[in-house]
Order: sequence, then C-alpha cells, then structure tokens
Amino acid sequence: MTVDPGPMDGQPTDPPGDVARLGAFGAISVRLAIEVGGIRLKLADVLAMAPGQVHVLDRRVDQPVDVLISDRLVARGEIVSVGDKFGVRLTEVMPGGGL
Repeated sequence: MTVDPGPMDGQPTDPPGDVARLGAFGAISVRLAIEVGGIRLKLADVLAMAPGQVHVLDRRVDQPVDVLISDRLVARGEIVSVGDKFGVRLTEVMPGGGL
C-alpha cells in the first residue's frame, strides 16, 4: 500500500502544547528507530551467518512495529510504502511520548 505522507519535514502539522514548551531543546536531534522484531542467537550462530540465510523474527507480519528513541519505546505503528521508501504510520503514542 502506498500512502500520501503529507508534510515530510518530520514535524506534526499541529504540535501538542508540550512541544511549544521545549524552547531551544526542541532543536536537539535524536535518532528514531523502527524495530520490526528480534531474535536471540548463540554467538556461534552469529559468527556462522552467511548470505542467503533466513532468520525468523519474534513478531508476526500483522503486528505493529515499535518506534524507539534511544532504545525507549515511544510509539507503535505499521510499515507503509511512501513512493520508493518505507515509512511508518503511527497507530499508538505512549503517554508522555515514552520519554
């Protein structure tokens, strides 16, 4: 499914009141990561990895992905296609943004 992402500057169109109170701190850059799943492997299995291997993750295709900032869960969402790139549509935001 391809979606029209709307504004692409990474900012919500109508920021909540908390955002306005950040002042200069609002300009700090953070790394936002999307986690689609994970797997626990023995070190020997990691060292034996080879191209073409498939590892099944601990999440079903229909489950939401986790949106993380500094390894902290801040939201959940679903993967979407935005042109020729991936995107994430937020479906749930943790109270306080998870921070």
